[in-house]
Amino acid sequence: MLQIYTGNGKGKTTAAIGLSIRAIGAGMRVYFAQFMKSLAYSEQNVLQRFSPQLVLKTSGKPYFIAEEGMIDPKAAAALTDDVVIYPKGNPPADYIKLIEEGIIAAEQTIISQKFDIVILDEINTALFFGLAKRRLIENLLKNVPKNTEIVCTGRNAPDWLIAKADLVTEMKLIKHYYDKGVPARKGIED
Repeated sequence: MLQIYTGNGKGKTTAAIGLSIRAIGAGMRVYFAQFMKSLAYSEQNVLQRFSPQLVLKTSGKPYFIAEEGMIDPKAAAALTDDVVIYPKGNPPADYIKLIEEGIIAAEQTIISQKFDIVILDEINTALFFGLAKRRLIENLLKNVPKNTEIVCTGRNAPDWLIAKADLVTEMKLIKHYYDKGVPARKGIED
């Protein structure tokens, strides 16, 4: 089974974590691969405590990336070291390599059949930014055993992936406190 959690609203990773916790409660094993995230998020502290029922792997850098023109120049200047802006269609090669290694590790994990659920957190976003290649994800999906569930999260899920999915949930942004200038709560929303 292939599930996708996408959309501009909050809660995609949170939904995948919730599914993981329920699976662990049911005696299942979970492989939780986070793409575009380094070990800097508070949920990782909790997820690591579920080992060996849940294995967490990260493939990310300690900064955000964006194509030229995606972020207002003033906003980008304010972010300084927190964002790397790259020329359209030319994402950083070292980041592509890191993401590819994470995808290959996830595929090997799927083939091993040691996990009931494999979460590919932010893989949709990695595809959107050109860090993940469609052919690698399609190959990964070809190798999924019948009894393994795959969950892909992140904004901008591509149409071809949505077409393959058995379940697609779109988190829709209706209102967000950021729009009022309310900052993220440290460790909860950042």
